[in-house]
Amino acid sequence: MTLALDSVLPATQAMYRRILDGVDAVRKLRHDIHAHPELAFEEFRTADRVASELADLGIAVHRGLAGTGVVGVLQAGRSLRAIGLRADMDALPIHEINHFDHASRYPGKMHACGHDGHTAMLLGAARYLAEHGDFDGTVYFIFQPAEEGSGGADVMIKDGLFERFPMQNVFGMHNWPGMAAGCFAVGSGPVMAAFSSFRIVICGRGCHAALPHLGADPLPVAAQLVLALQTIVSRNAHPLESAVLSVTTIQAGTATNVIADTCELTGTVRTFSQTMMSMIETRMSELASHICAAHAMRCDFEFTTGYPATINEPAAAELARQVMTGIVGDERVLVQQPTMGAEDFAYMLQRVPGCYVLIGSGDGEHRHTGHGEGPCTLHNASYDFNDDILALGIAYWVRLVETALNR
Repeated sequence: MTLALDSVLPATQAMYRRILDGVDAVRKLRHDIHAHPELAFEEFRTADRVASELADLGIAVHRGLAGTGVVGVLQAGRSLRAIGLRADMDALPIHEINHFDHASRYPGKMHACGHDGHTAMLLGAARYLAEHGDFDGTVYFIFQPAEEGSGGADVMIKDGLFERFPMQNVFGMHNWPGMAAGCFAVGSGPVMAAFSSFRIVICGRGCHAALPHLGADPLPVAAQLVLALQTIVSRNAHPLESAVLSVTTIQAGTATNVIADTCELTGTVRTFSQTMMSMIETRMSELASHICAAHAMRCDFEFTTGYPATINEPAAAELARQVMTGIVGDERVLVQQPTMGAEDFAYMLQRVPGCYVLIGSGDGEHRHTGHGEGPCTLHNASYDFNDDILALGIAYWVRLVETALNR
């Protein structure tokens, strides 16, 4: 059930009532996007739907950035000030196990992170601002492809996002299961980690498993290396600095009576600073090469840098906090605790001051029927965005624009 009128403060209720009047259309839009998920850089149908909705509102539409990216431009008054609002559009390669009416029509593809809801909320805000907005300046509605590991934000930037659409601030928002619906969270400084991935191939010499002395078995070396890698964070990182190093796959061998030629390890590293990331990369390389050398083997080491840390600019974070407080009250605006998850909105924040916030989406109680047996958590096959928070998310976007671009 949509959060009721008394979920917001009296000063916001007139705006919220107007949003509630149109929230059914936003819900239907969200369900349509959820039923037709598209993976990174394949969001053609979604982009068409977004562009059509914007055009119907009289909002100027620009397409082609990062292939499927869409930017809507809405101007009011004479001010040269501008603000960017970003929503991600891509889905995940997960097979949905929900069976409600709007479940994915495409096997192996699913909106398991709520990007369908993010897109719908931003379109809802675009509609409200086009019809009722009270602001002076320009709003850029940024619909971004390929957030899930493919860096669509970086591609949009390289395609000229901030040159073509100059703005003083840019903002993003993500739904957050486990945080009560009706709450927001915002923080200053690092709020999401940088990530990198690694691949280590230990090169041994295969042989019959009954005659191990005739070969060079990479498996015991891999076992030693996995344990040794765990000492990097515990013994090389400052105890008050956060870092995660996880070995997530080990691949070797094809039969029980064969010692493999190679063993491959892969995994991820998460930090909040480049200095920490560089230290971990160096120590990983040293440990891998030296442990392999101690067993008369060699290794191939690859370390691939992913998204940078998501760092909120203090003034933008304070603006977001004030807007949230004006909507739901101070007691329902939480301090955003940093997480080791990563977010490619970080690239935008490296170029333009801004803020990435969270909106609470509850614990799955909104899934009354038709959901799978799993929890309603991000990247889970039973997840579904909480439609109850659509109106509140729209209200945040609207009030943020009207505050940042006040007359």
